[in-house]
Amino acid sequence: MLMSSGDSEAKLSYGPNGFRVLRPGQHVFCAVTGEAVPLEDLRYWSVDLQEPYASAEAATRRLTESK
Repeated sequence: MLMSSGDSEAKLSYGPNGFRVLRPGQHVFCAVTGEAVPLEDLRYWSVDLQEPYASAEAATRRLTESK
């Protein structure tokens, strides 16, 4: 049986130098804004919180909230 990632949400494991795909998909949702972020555009995430961000601003906002 072939599994298609279609237009679905991916499940990722975030590391310090990249992420690993646990469940294939096209995008993840920003933990701050809820915006869908295509995997090819994903540049910001938290290794400690294991969550993705749509932008540097969103990542900074979460970082300051979590302290």
